[in-house]
Amino acid sequence: MDFEREYREALVLVEGELNSAFTGTMDGPHRELLEAMRYSLLAGGKRVRPVLALKFCQALCGDMEPALDYACGVEMLHTYSLIHDDLPCMDDDGLRRGVPTCHVKYGEWLALLAGDALQAAAFERLAESRRTGPAANGRACAVLARAAGRDGMCGGQYLDLKWEGRELPEGYGLEQIDAWKTGALLEAACLLGLTASPVEPAAEQWAAAERYAQALGMAFQIRDDMLDVESTEEELGKPIGSDAQNGKNTYAAKYGLDRCRELVDLLTERAQESVRGAFERPEFLCALAGSLAKRKN
Repeated sequence: MDFEREYREALVLVEGELNSAFTGTMDGPHRELLEAMRYSLLAGGKRVRPVLALKFCQALCGDMEPALDYACGVEMLHTYSLIHDDLPCMDDDGLRRGVPTCHVKYGEWLALLAGDALQAAAFERLAESRRTGPAANGRACAVLARAAGRDGMCGGQYLDLKWEGRELPEGYGLEQIDAWKTGALLEAACLLGLTASPVEPAAEQWAAAERYAQALGMAFQIRDDMLDVESTEEELGKPIGSDAQNGKNTYAAKYGLDRCRELVDLLTERAQESVRGAFERPEFLCALAGSLAKRKN
């Protein structure tokens, strides 16, 4: 298996679709809103979530195409979360992927609306997909809504901000915050891939995807915390040290970098083991987990 080639193939599919998003009404009275949406959506990045959707679909049915709309939808929702996460009322970041954040370029109110519109567009993309049927589209919307809401990203962001600068109380561990804030959307991406497949996933395959995403999500967040300490602004594309400056509860602060590396390795192995035997060709999913464990940004 050529991991890099397969990743590029998935990226080409996603980028082609995203590049054409919202272009049909660019001459309307809300042109600047559309520009702000596209500015953040097309700012680059690894596209991990849409790639997961495509490759889980392929692992089940042998084809990525059925999941393409779902992949675009999950990336639109992810982009909305980044726009809002960067706002002054949240993390107040001025750089994202090496360029000014949406609110820095367009102003706070327009950035807020761009995020809102991208969230709505995500569900529109899923609900109206012609690559899948109405029943699958309804299930997909439910999967994405759970990941985005009170028991997902919003719940995780609430706990993250509420306990900023303070020690977490009993029962509110980092694992809970990050399972919601980071892991939920990664899990949704994997499950959207299975939902899009014309081949129905077995119960054990659905459970394997959940286990994979949960381990991957925690490893991803721990690696994020490490990079905020040991990376550079040039590599990371955003300011470093902001977690400590904002008093955030992080794995790096709690365990130290050496223990964090051990945890990332352990969780990566757990993710890889979860898909071996559950899918006929798990090689790419295993390689992806290994690649994310060593990422530099």
